[in-house]
Amino acid sequence: MIPVLDMEKEYGLVLEGGGAKGAYQIGAWKALREAGLKIKGVAGTSVGALNGALICMDDMERAEELWKTISYSKVMDVDDAQMGRLFAKDLEPEMMREVLQKTLRILGDGGTDITPLRHLIEENVDEERIRRSPVEFFSCTYSVTDRKELNVDMKQVPEGQMKDMLLASAYLPVFKNEKLHGKKYMDGGITNVLPMDTLLNRGYKDLILLRIFGVGHEKKVDIPEDVNIYEICPRAPLGSMLQFDAARSQKNMKMGYFDAKRLLYGLKGKIYYIEQSWEECYYLEKLLGAGAEIQEYVLAEYKLDGSPERRLRNMAEAVLPRIAGELKLPRTWNYELLYLSMLEAAARKFRVPRYEIYTPETLLDAIRRRAALKGAEEGKNLSGTSLEEADGSSAASLEETHGLSGMPLKSQQTLPGYMRMVLQV
Repeated sequence: MIPVLDMEKEYGLVLEGGGAKGAYQIGAWKALREAGLKIKGVAGTSVGALNGALICMDDMERAEELWKTISYSKVMDVDDAQMGRLFAKDLEPEMMREVLQKTLRILGDGGTDITPLRHLIEENVDEERIRRSPVEFFSCTYSVTDRKELNVDMKQVPEGQMKDMLLASAYLPVFKNEKLHGKKYMDGGITNVLPMDTLLNRGYKDLILLRIFGVGHEKKVDIPEDVNIYEICPRAPLGSMLQFDAARSQKNMKMGYFDAKRLLYGLKGKIYYIEQSWEECYYLEKLLGAGAEIQEYVLAEYKLDGSPERRLRNMAEAVLPRIAGELKLPRTWNYELLYLSMLEAAARKFRVPRYEIYTPETLLDAIRRRAALKGAEEGKNLSGTSLEEADGSSAASLEETHGLSGMPLKSQQTLPGYMRMVLQV
């Protein structure tokens, strides 16, 4: 694939605060790094500052290991099993009351002890390596003592204090707040969760925002006309900002990785990742190219005239706009967006794996294979084999015996008309 971003430019990365959601940013950085994107500087708030330190160190292995093995007890002085049940909503009422009582007691004592977070920073951040890095590094925090926001050039802090300033940027209100070098700080997100201005004020012209939609204040920033802003952001929930769970973090890293590829290579799709190079006429042909039997079925579904002399016109002028409405597409929809949205809807219905880069053709093939396997399960023609266990050869043999989709006729007739148009069944 060929990047759509100018790979000759140097970019500034802005890493939003958001606690446990930060794993997403490391996945995104991995994709940017693999593509060879040049990073001039990073600015981060809270977890974004910690991830920024890892990016400055250019230590992907360390960053991935940190998030792959993260746990509640590596950030706060809490019980992992109990916290896991809390976020899984698997606590009995009596246990829930105990957790709430403990939480209130902790808050009454000044907050959760984050000695583990201090140790995590100590173990993973190499101050000397950051100071040697050609990448500029800034963090955002709030000085409670001075009552003002601080945008800190991390390479200018006194030697030995960099890790403390990273901790200062991450002091959430629920954490026990202790003085650092005579001053108290609070999570920078209370005034600037997305420190875009930090790099704009230093003359950066091309910024990539690594969004995780953490809780905090997003400062209004005037963006000069000669500045280009790009966003990498999740289109599915990342979980709670306090959900420091390794499995969740790995899932979020994978999402960040593919979302960054969406930006890098101009991939289409709302949920899936689709590489496409066709013109509009290709998609119009796809939309109107279904056989007469399918078109008649769809027109009947919408109570429209399906006679040969009216069929094509009604499909183009009446059916396609209605499908666009059902899929909640913007009024400016075109044939490309409509066809790809129909593909994605079918892919979701048949649980086609999301994290893969498809073309329209390979996504359609994947949908048909999954539809064939689903049809086999419904028809009990693939005894004891689940969708996840069945292989492509099984799907291919089913297509031969059950028609193009491999689905029993009864199952085909329960599909929405637009899915039958996509599957050509």
